[in-house]
Amino acid sequence: MSITSSLQSLKLSSPFLHGGSTSLSRLSKPNSSLSCQPLKSPAFLPPIRAMKSMQGKVVCATNDKTVSVEVVRLAPHPKYKRRVRKKKKFQAHDPDNQFQVGDIVQLEKSRPISKTKTFIAVPIPSKNGKPGNEETGELGIPLESNQP
Repeated sequence: MSITSSLQSLKLSSPFLHGGSTSLSRLSKPNSSLSCQPLKSPAFLPPIRAMKSMQGKVVCATNDKTVSVEVVRLAPHPKYKRRVRKKKKFQAHDPDNQFQVGDIVQLEKSRPISKTKTFIAVPIPSKNGKPGNEETGELGIPLESNQP
């Protein structure tokens, strides 16, 4: 009987026992500095936008101010996990009709121009800063076949 008397002498004072109601203001809030506070992203970073530009090959240039560009990408096969080529054709705006079939162009994302055109075709900038010459080799030395 000593156990029951000691239990009765112990008074549990929890507000949640026996349906006791208590206001939320009386409950203590954690004051830890490790509490989860929402992280604020820096204001100077622009939002990430996927697929702003792509490269492709012009496959059709018969329409006025429009070229059809085929973009090839490599993606893993769902079952065999081998990389396979995936092709997709996009309609791009060519305001000056400057591209012919076979040209490599860069597609820049823009506002929708028509129902199917949301890209603008832009010539690819050369890697060395100036347009490439077909007459000279990669080192800038004229080829032997072009010399008189």
